[in-house]
Amino acid sequence: MASSANNNTSAIKIHEKCLVPPPNSSPQLSLPLTFFDLIWLRFHPVERIFFYSLPTPHSTLDSLLHQVLPTLKNSLSLTLQHFLPLAGTIVWPSDSNKPLIQYKVGDGVSLTVAESSEDLNHFLVNSPVEALDSRSLVPHLESSDSLASVISLQITLFPKSGFSIGISSHHAVLDGKSSIMFVKAWAYLCREGQLSNEESPRLAPELVPIFDKEAIKDPNGRDMMFINNWKQISFQLDPNNNDSSNGRTLKIMSSAFPPLVDDRVRSTFELTRGDLEKIRNRVLSNWDTTVDDEDVIVISSSTKQQPKLSTFLLTCAYVSVCIVKATDEESKKRGDNNENKFMFGFTVDCRAKLDPPVHENYFGNCVAGHIVDAIKAEDFRKENALVIVAKKIYSKIRSVGTMEGALDGIETMFFRAALMVKEGKKPIGVAGSARFGVYGIDFGWGKPEKVEITSVDRGITIGMAESKDGSGGIQVGLVLNKHVMHLFNEFFHAGLC
Repeated sequence: MASSANNNTSAIKIHEKCLVPPPNSSPQLSLPLTFFDLIWLRFHPVERIFFYSLPTPHSTLDSLLHQVLPTLKNSLSLTLQHFLPLAGTIVWPSDSNKPLIQYKVGDGVSLTVAESSEDLNHFLVNSPVEALDSRSLVPHLESSDSLASVISLQITLFPKSGFSIGISSHHAVLDGKSSIMFVKAWAYLCREGQLSNEESPRLAPELVPIFDKEAIKDPNGRDMMFINNWKQISFQLDPNNNDSSNGRTLKIMSSAFPPLVDDRVRSTFELTRGDLEKIRNRVLSNWDTTVDDEDVIVISSSTKQQPKLSTFLLTCAYVSVCIVKATDEESKKRGDNNENKFMFGFTVDCRAKLDPPVHENYFGNCVAGHIVDAIKAEDFRKENALVIVAKKIYSKIRSVGTMEGALDGIETMFFRAALMVKEGKKPIGVAGSARFGVYGIDFGWGKPEKVEITSVDRGITIGMAESKDGSGGIQVGLVLNKHVMHLFNEFFHAGLC
């Protein structure tokens, strides 16, 4: 395992903390939060890091500070004129029954400029590194009872190597697709500005955000349900929280979702196209012969045709089974005979499922969380665990394929998850998507060497992205106890042989 980058407190030097505003001509703006946004009102921020290598002429400290950094800052300002809500804050006016996003002249995005004395390659390896190391490269997202920042950024310079961009985004304003659209737009304007020398190049059509909140219909008043739910969720997840705001608070529940970094390591794994094909064949060859107590539910809608199994499904099933096997084995080695209990859940993009569908460039939240209730703790341990788990995830994916299915049970999802956690179940979740195309994000100095979803360290979360080489594989990022990670690595690779 690589040594920690944070043993030396001087590894990070702060050069500047500033506010980057959009151009002065940007008008004031207020946007309501829809029920899709309010689902995530006090949820932890989503944190990512994009790592870029630069050749020697561009990576000297002088070049980074006086050429690369000003180009990034200037293009960020230009990008914000298209994404004004990101430069604003979430506020809760006293005369409003729900919070909203507000941008006014003078607002901007918080940017930290730092310099690291660590070797950039330390962060680029796939092998285990201390989970804590990445934390110095992501900025803090401010929140209080009365207001919350929408996004914060950190550019960390690695002299003679390159730079990283850390982003913390408020989940109540933007989901993963919207967050990546913003970064893509920033990269596009940065790159085009260098190529064309235009002061304000136009955005490509696929990167123009749509802020039409009226497109999200809410005839059942789900927005107020989620407003009222959050106080109860807050108490369920954090009974010691003394909330004097009567639920009218925007403070992120950091104590309920802290980064879990003690004795934990961060690793990256690759499932090649060939690996995924092996897993698919293994699952399909046992699809009709693998039966368990819930099978009447799982295959009731099956036909004689073989099901189409997505790379998402195959990755989730394979990785989650390996996680449980590794956790069980580590417990056994410690002499702990208590059974580990797990549950599995994922989010569904609802843009195309709504009636009418919203624009694919809709900017905000349009995802709903779902627990695969059919998966029981013991399913992960059965002889054909991979097939059983895959079938049950498949069944859930089919059930959320319509608007009714995608929205079914979303009002109680957090309550049910919190109750399961209280019963001792460990949630396994998913962040990111292979469809986001993060490895194509080029600011003008080349594509990223690595993209990491740092916030997977706030739970047992499968961080997912497309393979860097564009070959159709999947990149998986995980943070686990270091002993569990060692065993996971063994199970993961042995299962592909």
